Amino acid sequence: MTQVVVDRHAAAAGTEGFLRQQRPRHAERVVKAVLFLAALVSVATTVGIVVSLFYPAAQFFSAVPLKQFLFGTTWSPTFNDPQFGVVPLVLGTLLATLIASIVALPLGLGSAIYLSEYAHPKARSVLKPTLEVLAGIPTVIYGFFALTFFTPVLRWIIPGDEIPTIYNTLSAGLIMGVMIIPTVASLSEDAMAAVPQGLRAGAFALGSSRRQVSTGVVVPAALSGIAAAFILGISRAIGETMIVVLAAGLQPNMSLNPLQFHETMTAFIASTAGGDIATGTTIYKTIFAVGALLFVFTFVMNMLSIRLVRKYREVYE
Repeated sequence: MTQVVVDRHAAAAGTEGFLRQQRPRHAERVVKAVLFLAALVSVATTVGIVVSLFYPAAQFFSAVPLKQFLFGTTWSPTFNDPQFGVVPLVLGTLLATLIASIVALPLGLGSAIYLSEYAHPKARSVLKPTLEVLAGIPTVIYGFFALTFFTPVLRWIIPGDEIPTIYNTLSAGLIMGVMIIPTVASLSEDAMAAVPQGLRAGAFALGSSRRQVSTGVVVPAALSGIAAAFILGISRAIGETMIVVLAAGLQPNMSLNPLQFHETMTAFIASTAGGDIATGTTIYKTIFAVGALLFVFTFVMNMLSIRLVRKYREVYE
């Protein structure tokens, strides 16, 4: 027995010596350095964006009170008597996002349930890539479609005094909802596909129908992924630019009527940044103030998404 223990120690010592004599793995060090550099570039880019955005915004708020900016109801920074109340832009952004969410969330979730639980594998292999093609269409095309096709259709469908204006938030919001359907559907379907088949089999063994399994087992089990898909879709709607620039109009409006024109935060940034505003002026710095507010909106949405994912995440062994 003593001899066996000694032999084992000798073998272990020999193995350790062999490993020490091996050449250092320079390739792994190079890969590690490249990955670290990639992470560093990502962090540095984020820091650079924050600094370049919030520094001019801080200069803007040194000239314009924050209370006036956040709670003012008149937005006319380029007039002789400039007013910097951002509420009309926020209202237009939220109204367009609400309409897009009403369209995209139920249709995206319904599409995901069908692809995950009802569609034949051959049908899924065709339908899912076809659905994801919508995500590859440039948003400027969606904007022209909303302006030149969908708005005339709305003006023909809605008669009387409530006829939509040429630029209206309803058309922009509906087409924006169509644009984000693939995002919601694809991410939700991926979350449902990750649910173990054993849960479905157990539910079927208890006599549940396919509808009961889909809505009572799979959807609750994939709730964290579905919530993340919803938040990501809403965040994309908040940050959408070209559709609202072309179809919703560029005039601030405090009305809640989606048949009228509205200006969103992204539309203001796009239109003002491409204009003839002198660099360094207070009017020019409104771009950064509105951009900082938009950054805060999307940051809050992302934090909410992370919180929901952690709260409702299911871990299966």
